[in-house]
Amino acid sequence: MSATEEPSGSPSTTPGRKIAVTGKGGSGKTMLTAILTKLLTRAGQKRILAIDADSAVNLPLALGLGVRKTVSAIRRSVIEEPAARAEIENRHIRDVIAEAVECGPGFDLLVMGRPEGPGCYCSVNDLLRYGIDCLSREYDIILIDCEAGPEQVNRRVVQDVDVLLIITDGSPRGMQSAGAIWEVVGTDAAMRLMRAGLVINRCRSDPTAMLRQAREWDIEVFGNIPEDPALSEHDAVGKPLIQLPDSSLSVRATEDILTRLAL
Repeated sequence: MSATEEPSGSPSTTPGRKIAVTGKGGSGKTMLTAILTKLLTRAGQKRILAIDADSAVNLPLALGLGVRKTVSAIRRSVIEEPAARAEIENRHIRDVIAEAVECGPGFDLLVMGRPEGPGCYCSVNDLLRYGIDCLSREYDIILIDCEAGPEQVNRRVVQDVDVLLIITDGSPRGMQSAGAIWEVVGTDAAMRLMRAGLVINRCRSDPTAMLRQAREWDIEVFGNIPEDPALSEHDAVGKPLIQLPDSSLSVRATEDILTRLAL
């Protein structure tokens, strides 16, 4: 998408709702983000921006899109190429970031990319955060697939989000990571204004202990996504998760989560 092209839909006077998905690596962050994208674009009435803020760059595959440019690539070119640096000085950062937006069927995608090149990763996070703020008025809903763990929450990449979904699998490490993220949310006055909750994914045993822990943390449980054979089949052949059938267990469970969130 070029800087002169507009994202899907027309600009709004108010920022769109920001929904961030976080958790430990392998807990199902990208899966949940992809299915949320599928469900929210299904009616075709909302302008959706999906953001892959994880350096593992898994969301494009889950959404069936290629990536021509990333936020980190833009930053690197500005650092390493004098001509690119001179050009950006005369343009709004929103137009620069928009060059990395890919158009999908009913949604757009922005990818942060890997932390390669000179400088620290926090600079890419700063650029991503500012890019999210600049683009937020172009969309009704912004979905953010976060970096694993609490790091981006600490760096406030997900500041000003409306809903934070903390996903955990049935493992002790999954709950430990979820607890660390929840602690960050609870100790940051600005972040306490958001609605945050737990999503339990692929729990193969009785979830009673996890639900008891959630009550002790005083965290809302948004839903429980069961083991899904259709999801495993898609993963096995690399088929985009956005193509999961509406009847699949994971899609139906995520639909229940959206209903609970009134989205």
